[in-house]
Amino acid sequence: MRRIILAVVLMMSSSVVAQEPFSAAWWNVENLFDLRDDPQTNDEEFTPTGDRHWTRRRLNAKLEGIYKTLVMMDLPDVVGLGEVENAYVLRELCQGTPLAQVPYRYVHYDSPDRRGIDVALIYRTDRFTVTASRTISVSDSAAGYFTRDILLVEGVRVPPEGEKAAGDSVCILVNHWPSKRGGEEADAQRLRIADTLRRQMVELHAKHPSAAIIAMGDMNSTADEEAIAKGMGFGSDSISPDGIRLLTLRLPRDIGTHKYQGQWRYIDQVFLLADEPWEVKKLKLLRFDHLLTDDGIRPGQRPKRTYQGPRYEGGLSDHLPLLLRLQKK
Repeated sequence: MRRIILAVVLMMSSSVVAQEPFSAAWWNVENLFDLRDDPQTNDEEFTPTGDRHWTRRRLNAKLEGIYKTLVMMDLPDVVGLGEVENAYVLRELCQGTPLAQVPYRYVHYDSPDRRGIDVALIYRTDRFTVTASRTISVSDSAAGYFTRDILLVEGVRVPPEGEKAAGDSVCILVNHWPSKRGGEEADAQRLRIADTLRRQMVELHAKHPSAAIIAMGDMNSTADEEAIAKGMGFGSDSISPDGIRLLTLRLPRDIGTHKYQGQWRYIDQVFLLADEPWEVKKLKLLRFDHLLTDDGIRPGQRPKRTYQGPRYEGGLSDHLPLLLRLQKK
């Protein structure tokens, strides 16, 4: 019954013409793997015979949980996703769940990450038209350091029905920077990648001066860490010398997108480079009940993961999603 009700909601929403404001979400969906062992990557644990006993039933439950969450977000125009293994799981999400009732398509490229996890963008064709896409390599092949590419998607908003004017331009950069496990080397890599992202945003703004340039992702860095403070050029300000805005500084500081050793942190970030006509209507941290669970021996709640250590927990991610709404005046 729940699936039928959600499908009806999706069908009703799919008939709505592009609305103001433009909505863009980011979510690291944590280990969205298929069932197959890819001999080119280290994905063996997420197979039916692997250590995680990753089965079709568990994959389907995760996909259904993701689509349920997207419905609760009011089906954003675009959604950046982190830790997706390949195009197969994106196709299963967009076509194998009730999201098939909404014209979601995806942009994905394989990256050289050792585990085979990538970033991707799903988008509503009735609200956003992709005009170009490519990856920006941020691996350091000389040092043998391979990580997720940055995904760049350029497009235009679908104008409201009856309007013949061209849609507003939007450029989206989807990121998943190296984790902290690599210590000083990973810190240096994040700093280098941050500088690459900053330069790309500035170049895109010069190329598309009237566009909204949005960069979002799991940066594995808080606003006060070197990668963002120095690499993105923020220092103690929320606007960099290049005019880039760090929007997550607007959010309440007593919570975050990720919880580590009992402490909430914002390691997922949203940046915006846009001229004055673009107004941020809202940036929201989404704390839906089904995304959270009690934090065991620590007070409060934490994100409900698919696996807590080796134990299957049945949740969706160790990160909470962010939802941005932009409006052009």
